Amino acid sequence: MRKGRTIGLAMGAAAAAAAVVVAAATAAPAASRPDASTGATAPKVSIRPGVLHLGKVFSSPPTGQCAPGITCYVPAQMQRAYNLGPLFSRGITGKGRTIAIVDSFGSPTIKSDLAFFDKTFGLPAPPSLAVIAPVGRIPKWDPANSDMVGWAGETSLDVEWAHAMAPGANIVLIETPVSETEGVTGFPQIVKAEQLVISNPRAHGIAKPDVISQSFSATEETFTGIGQINAKGLRDSYKLAARHGVTVLTATGDSGAADVGLDLSTFFTKPVTSWPDSDPLVTGVGGTQVKLSSSGKFSQVAWNDTFTRAVQEFIFGDAGPNPLASGGGKSILFSRPTWQNGVKSVTGGARGVPDISMSGACSGLADVFESFPPGTGIPNGWFPSCGTSEATPLFAGIVALAAQVAGHSLGLINPALYRLSAQHAPGLVDVTSGSNIVSFTQGGKKFTFGFPARKGYDLVTGVGTINAALFAYELAGKRVP
Repeated sequence: MRKGRTIGLAMGAAAAAAAVVVAAATAAPAASRPDASTGATAPKVSIRPGVLHLGKVFSSPPTGQCAPGITCYVPAQMQRAYNLGPLFSRGITGKGRTIAIVDSFGSPTIKSDLAFFDKTFGLPAPPSLAVIAPVGRIPKWDPANSDMVGWAGETSLDVEWAHAMAPGANIVLIETPVSETEGVTGFPQIVKAEQLVISNPRAHGIAKPDVISQSFSATEETFTGIGQINAKGLRDSYKLAARHGVTVLTATGDSGAADVGLDLSTFFTKPVTSWPDSDPLVTGVGGTQVKLSSSGKFSQVAWNDTFTRAVQEFIFGDAGPNPLASGGGKSILFSRPTWQNGVKSVTGGARGVPDISMSGACSGLADVFESFPPGTGIPNGWFPSCGTSEATPLFAGIVALAAQVAGHSLGLINPALYRLSAQHAPGLVDVTSGSNIVSFTQGGKKFTFGFPARKGYDLVTGVGTINAALFAYELAGKRVP
């Protein structure tokens, strides 16, 4: 399993190995990949870190054009982009609600990093930030472990930006002690941790979460099929969440309609998508590019930096193209759920993802503060980050705001999203420009495929993005003031 890629424009020499691993982790399968159709050995699925650090570390949070052709955003700008001001003025900040974030290993400095992030941007501290490890002690911090350092960067992004969108919500960071392992070992620990937090939160000194944010997924083809997932009980926490009214969000990945296989270096040569975001019990979150005009107005298009030369050179060291776009497509594991019947002209008989999208473009990044213990070779500073790993915690904050409006957790929100889309609810903002069409050369052949954004639902941005001042009430089933 790999995370929805999180990319930061900064890198110390000691982090180079981690960057190489992660760059490969967003890329698909070699011919020797185990193939379910041939009855070969079951695939090995693992969880991998998703942070790239390139260029330089910023000593202060960059805003505006932070690199040629690349824009960096601070919380106030992202709050404006999604029109959070009217909600905040009414006291809708996520108060009384709880966001749970799941990351392997977590970060040893997350509490102090969030405090510095808040101080810098004038944000209030969350009512509570609980860091728990319900399924086992977290291994001692190892600055030489690139996997652990990568997850720490993911944790920083997740916690800081979920809080930026819902500053009055409680935050629970659920850390698990295993990341990359043979087989599906990492998944069950996440499942067990989520089950414990949902079924018995008091045992861990927390409130039951209203929403769970997961910035990781695995290409569906890396499993032998839904049978392997069910046999390992990997959907059990999602079933429990649905019964307990907890919303679960997952990133759709950052390779557009392509994705990486088990060799972590080659792409599938046909459109693919990933799980758990394809699970009907989960809301898949894709990515948009937030644009700020010279007149100060924000707009959004589908995220695709596959052909953005400045971004390609920063991340891959060449002009590309290399797949770098909002994940989306048609599931091979799940048939079309009833709440997608209205968009069957797009999805056919399959479950389509994403369901909704938020900012994730690498040409429009979010500032993240990190200050890991010495030894990594990475100095303390600001690391602008991107990917659907950004979009997912952003939307987790929005769900917390809507839960406050409703006065209760919302549970599975997918039926409501598609109902609101069919009703052309003003809180949903249709994204009709861009695509997740990617292009790459592999085995001496060039491949180009993906899906365009279009009016209504599409396999790039789902039902679109949001105007929070309206959407929070619409999702809660309340009248907009």
